[in-house]
Amino acid sequence: MVVASLRRVTTVFGTAEELTHEAALAAGVRSLPRPSLLEQPLEAKGKVAEGLAALGIASHGDLIEHLPHSHRDRRDARTIASVGVGEEATVAVSVRSVTVRPMRDRRRKRVEARVFDESGPMLAVWFNQPWIARQLYAGAGVLLHGKLRRRNEFWVTEHELVEPGDAPVHTVGLVPVHPATAGLPASTLRSLVWDDLGLIRHVVEPLPAVLRIAERLPDRPAALTGAHFPDTEDEEAGARRRLAFEELFLLQLATAARRRHRREGRRAMPLAARGTLIETWREGLPFRLTGDQEAACADIEYDLGSECPMQRLLMGEVGSGKTAVALHAMLLAVENGRQAALMAPTETLAEQHLITLNRLLGGLAPVELLTGSTAAGRRRELLSRLASAELPLVVGTHALIEDGVQFRDLSVCVVDEQHRFGVRQRAALDAKAREGLAPHVLHMTATPIPRTLSLTAYGDLDATVLRELPAGRRPVETHVVDGQRARARAYERIREEIAAGRQCFVVCPLVEESEALQATAATVEAERLARTEFRDQRVALIHGQMATAEKQAAMSSFAAGEADVLVATSVIEVGIDVPNATVMLIEAAERYGLSQLHQLRGRVGRGEHESVCILFGDPKLPRLKAIASERDGFRLAEVDLHLRGAGELLGTRQSGLPEFKVARLPDDASLLERAHAHAGALIERDPALAAAENALLRDAVIARFGSELDPIPA
Repeated sequence: MVVASLRRVTTVFGTAEELTHEAALAAGVRSLPRPSLLEQPLEAKGKVAEGLAALGIASHGDLIEHLPHSHRDRRDARTIASVGVGEEATVAVSVRSVTVRPMRDRRRKRVEARVFDESGPMLAVWFNQPWIARQLYAGAGVLLHGKLRRRNEFWVTEHELVEPGDAPVHTVGLVPVHPATAGLPASTLRSLVWDDLGLIRHVVEPLPAVLRIAERLPDRPAALTGAHFPDTEDEEAGARRRLAFEELFLLQLATAARRRHRREGRRAMPLAARGTLIETWREGLPFRLTGDQEAACADIEYDLGSECPMQRLLMGEVGSGKTAVALHAMLLAVENGRQAALMAPTETLAEQHLITLNRLLGGLAPVELLTGSTAAGRRRELLSRLASAELPLVVGTHALIEDGVQFRDLSVCVVDEQHRFGVRQRAALDAKAREGLAPHVLHMTATPIPRTLSLTAYGDLDATVLRELPAGRRPVETHVVDGQRARARAYERIREEIAAGRQCFVVCPLVEESEALQATAATVEAERLARTEFRDQRVALIHGQMATAEKQAAMSSFAAGEADVLVATSVIEVGIDVPNATVMLIEAAERYGLSQLHQLRGRVGRGEHESVCILFGDPKLPRLKAIASERDGFRLAEVDLHLRGAGELLGTRQSGLPEFKVARLPDDASLLERAHAHAGALIERDPALAAAENALLRDAVIARFGSELDPIPA
């Protein structure tokens, strides 16, 4: 007898059509759903209760939403005679007798059950599970899954007693595997979910019927049932598609609502392009803006001229000139008698921005630095000048959002590497504007962000992209090498460059656990290189644990050509501009993400000389193969998204990117695009989701994102 589906297996031991999940749903169609039943707490004891708590499962509703991460295909139950030695299979058998035998070490037990089906007998074996003998009895029907190790000896990995009328869930069909924890294995979760299948009909359906029809989506009860216990792969895929679409659609509605709130909520001070300070500044620049920079400046001027607060994301390739565009926005504030601030995530980056802004300004307007390391007397002076508007431009770190910092008239905020700031930190900077007004905000990132990720993490922002590099930027030759011979040649290449008057960066391995450990590693490496490979060269050191004055001195010394080799941590990832540096050597490159490697590579190739990036790591590693063969940051970002996933690429906690339970990015990119289109159209028609058919949808958006995003008003 070959049993090909769950229904047919149940008939081996009794009739159970009324117990299938389709029948369970059909039995309740005549009564209205009662969502309150899903809020009832689960009753459990001991390790099961502890495991449920560890997984965050408190109610029946929580359990139903705890979806399997995969399914084992066990749809074909085999006869005993058809299973060959070494084959893994499921068999439906009856028990003849059960024996417990000691194993060789005498401490462990072996359970042996003589079983049979219509094709013949077999010995079923369990190791070190003596309690199983108490579950089995002569005449019992049981489903076994395991492997035939030798003739007629079947080693069991999973089993399930099947009484007449039972529907097996552990060994037959597409068997779900739910995320488990200590004391609560997947098999127990599977049983708990099966017992709760009849409650699935009480879940709320948030998606309007017209949308489900347009996208050919099953209703939510059917999707949850299919996600847990599908009969076919197509049913499981359809269920996953429906639940993934719902997740993405709710997010797109939330971001569309937040975007609408920004436009219709607090007003900003319009900043007109007066053509005085800006024109003088542009005429004094030692270079011409690229076409992309010109377009970005035009977008920003348009935004700043409105009472609607600007919220624009400026993405740029390494070296594409984001700082010049940001300064254009800041000078528009100064031109209108207002103030502007640039906030960076680290002191090193803030210090580099100050240097760059001063170079670009050429003394046209004063700009100062405010960080946690600013001396008390200097800090008091800066706070006084900000409060009186004597100081129009300021660069800083989190110190800018501290309570004691007050601006007279902050109108433009630039947030650099904004994904490294939390939502509350960005909101605190917004709050520094004049009461009743919102500042215009330009978010900058040197990490090119694929559209897929942009729609999820930054769907409420207008986006501008800088792809065009300034004239004269040379491509950086990139090599991934391993082994002592390659290392010796790399050091030789660096010495050759130094002999020709050039300079070099050596970036030490990323130490995830601690910046202090990374600083120690960099210090040790700098001392080693100064004693050995570069004993005839001048070696300097910079890391995040150094005092501000020390870091400034190290960078100034290197930029002035007073050091040949700068040993550094990843603090030099962004904002460092030394045109004479032509070699970037990165140790343990496999520890970095693609975007980080691309940023570090971008520290060289900024001058007139040919440059090279040498990565020590496994040349076969996909990430390193990609960086060696691809120079386009946006294409590398797509590769990084595929390799690492959305949450790791940006950092879920800091970026505000939600953790999806079902949706997978970038695999679900096309589904995201459809959700984005539907959400935009719906918010356009019903901005507050006030229509009766959207009431449950509105509740779902607020329940899912209300703690992070502006709730949709009634």
